[in-house]
Amino acid sequence: MELNKNLLTLLSLIIPLMLSAQAESIFNGIVLNQSYQVVSEKLADIAESATMVSMDQPTFPLAKDKEEHLICSQVHTDHGIISRVVFTFADDQLKYIEARGNAVKAFTQKLTDTARTYLNYEVYVTEKLFLKKEADAAWIMTEDAMHINLFTWENPYLNSAIKEEINSKFSKEIPTYLKMGASLDEIRPLLEAHSNFTNTEELDGTDPNAQIQINCFGIDYLGFPRKMEARFGNNRLNVVWILTGKGEEDRIREALIAQYGKPIFVTEEWEIFNHWQVGLRKDKPEVLLMEKNIGQGYKTSYFQQ
Repeated sequence: MELNKNLLTLLSLIIPLMLSAQAESIFNGIVLNQSYQVVSEKLADIAESATMVSMDQPTFPLAKDKEEHLICSQVHTDHGIISRVVFTFADDQLKYIEARGNAVKAFTQKLTDTARTYLNYEVYVTEKLFLKKEADAAWIMTEDAMHINLFTWENPYLNSAIKEEINSKFSKEIPTYLKMGASLDEIRPLLEAHSNFTNTEELDGTDPNAQIQINCFGIDYLGFPRKMEARFGNNRLNVVWILTGKGEEDRIREALIAQYGKPIFVTEEWEIFNHWQVGLRKDKPEVLLMEKNIGQGYKTSYFQQ
């Protein structure tokens, strides 16, 4: 899979700087990956109210067994009061923070780093901080959360009307509109209709099978809105990458087995289904959908079967 070049550059810069400035410390010294107990104790001193929502059946991609959202209002910082903030925990580790209302001012008041631009977000690389000025919103997240583009997710629990777990009904199957071989003109409207937004890339030619990639943000799979990358060769859909999290690997495997039967090929890095047309990637969490000829090419050249 090839990420958008700009985002890939950002990610490569973040990795060696993970121990540098941490934007989340604005919240009374909180640090990503801390436990709920530690975070809640720190927030007790600075938030006027806090409500916990715990999910019986996790859909958050980074959560294997336990998903929790701590929603706080009127959170005091040294740089002003932020109206609402949600702290999301996966298996008792803080993975994601979303803040709204005076968020941009509070986070940028003391920043010395220069913002980069990705889509319509301002990104402060060393702080792992994403800002959307027009929404006065900020996102901070771990590296694995960045892989699935969680800065494009708007946590529904920030809605003040929501007081308890959202009971969502969702399909466990690969979306049926992802038809391999469908033309660009046929599939583009469907991708746009099922996405919050899309952007289109003209590829650099390193992949001989694809010239165009449509990045789709907010497409639902297994009950969570996520990024999908649809690739077209000669204006025909032939590959789709669905970005996933390591925590949901067992849920995805179960769903793929229910849809396609047991895998026909298994290694430490991959499990292959559906006559070499569907792959569960485990070293870098993703689901790969392939047109028949592409799948057979992977079988012989990449997997050497």
